Amino acid sequence: MAAEKELKNKGGDKYSLIVPTYNERLNIALLVYLVFKHLRNVDFEIIIVDDGSPDGTQDVVKQLQQVYGEDRILLRARPKKLGLGTAYAHGLKHASGNFVVIMDADLSHHPKYLPAFIKKQQETGASIVTGTRYITGGGVHGWNLMRKLTSRGANVLAHTLLWPGVSDLTGSFRLYRKLVLEDLINSCVSKGYVFQMEMIVRASRKGYRIEEVPITFVDRVFGSSKLGGSEIVEYLKGLAYLLVTT
Repeated sequence: MAAEKELKNKGGDKYSLIVPTYNERLNIALLVYLVFKHLRNVDFEIIIVDDGSPDGTQDVVKQLQQVYGEDRILLRARPKKLGLGTAYAHGLKHASGNFVVIMDADLSHHPKYLPAFIKKQQETGASIVTGTRYITGGGVHGWNLMRKLTSRGANVLAHTLLWPGVSDLTGSFRLYRKLVLEDLINSCVSKGYVFQMEMIVRASRKGYRIEEVPITFVDRVFGSSKLGGSEIVEYLKGLAYLLVTT
């Protein structure tokens, strides 16, 4: 990718990648390999927040630490599933970078886009760079029609009611200035699926500069999706909450 070739580490910037995991034994090694492949010229660390996965995810991460070093792969485990928002807050406590990337472990967020995120931030000075499926160059691979309609409908509904100024509210592949992420996490009350939407809506309300990079979201190959009917109900509740409070 052109962005990857042009990418240079500027001004001592360091990037902390926070990756929450639960039963990602089959994905985490490939994700880590791809991050190292695409961020060769960048100072970074990967903080893996595992919520007590019973499938041996932590054992794989410990093997990766032996290969890449415990200073590059940080395992910061928790005893059980405590919610996505708290996972990011937990990882943030251990982040030494001045920029933080949040991304999923299931390979739906391909690390090949990371250089474009960093390059966009360097060019614009943005506080947040978010990956989007809904502008030219973006898309979704592996979803059935119902899943696509549900996602698109959720974004259209949120845009109509909240006017957040970004095209993809439910995406969870983003680059933040660390201080901005800390501010937003402290401002948010949501802990689950709604957390991503609340973060970006509050960022917009606070006047933080947000830039977008088109990505193709790929549905997970290994493991099972964590999204179900209860998450959709929570999304609608969260939407109503944000409409009243922001």
